Amino acid sequence: MRGVDTVKVVATGTLIFLIIGGAGIGVLALALLGTELFQFGHADVDGPISIETVAGFAGAFGFGAAIVNELLGARTPGMVVGAVAGGVLAAVPTAWLASRLSRAARNMRTDPTPTRDDLVGALGLVVTPVPANGYGEVRVRLAGQPVKLSARADQPIPIGAQVFVVQALSETSVHVETY
Repeated sequence: MRGVDTVKVVATGTLIFLIIGGAGIGVLALALLGTELFQFGHADVDGPISIETVAGFAGAFGFGAAIVNELLGARTPGMVVGAVAGGVLAAVPTAWLASRLSRAARNMRTDPTPTRDDLVGALGLVVTPVPANGYGEVRVRLAGQPVKLSARADQPIPIGAQVFVVQALSETSVHVETY
């Protein structure tokens, strides 16, 4: 018995659809990661259709059409048209979802960035003793995160004492009193 090597040939249409799908997914990944690929004009103006929507449509269209093309064994123009219809059927909801998700990510509300004024009134703990006319270190919580700052005080404060921030001298140093 002779060994027969068989190689399945991918239809040209399927290969073209896979390339379209791969390119669409690549552009979608770059757009969602914030690279602002193909950004023309003002950065906040996306136009009537965002790049994420177009990329999502192209990716789903390409892969959807490739799947339908292989399932149909598209060897005739009518079957290729059927594959295109299947790709469009997969692409429309995907483009809508990509549009909604990218809009939600762009318009997401976030907390404001803390400033040195937010340090005033914070409670903390001395981690390096604060001398009368020098700097020690305190740890306070700012926006829920522990922050270590240089600290001055009118009187010496020992390690482990609880303190209250009276004034922010800079972004990294504060004036404290015992609590």
